Amino acid sequence: MNNIFYKIQFPDTNHSTLSLEENQNLSEYLTVENSPLLFGCRTGICGTCLVEIEGDIPPPHEEEKEILELLAPGNQKARLACQVKLTADIKIKSCEGEE
Repeated sequence: MNNIFYKIQFPDTNHSTLSLEENQNLSEYLTVENSPLLFGCRTGICGTCLVEIEGDIPPPHEEEKEILELLAPGNQKARLACQVKLTADIKIKSCEGEE
């Protein structure tokens, strides 16, 4: 059985592209050494890992949607990185200026 891997890119940073297996949870593999993302609770309630994601990933669950409406209302690319499972190559950028 062949494993499928996807690329995670961090545009406008010095962080290298990473490759993770399909359906991996980003919060389990991204660290301050290999990504610009910060994680607080890793359960989707603190908002520390609020980012904009480009790529074809599943939509957020209801609980994540509620947090996103508070932190980044109307931003369709906003996600909590700790809740994202990989299903495609993605680009991740900080969600600066959103409150």
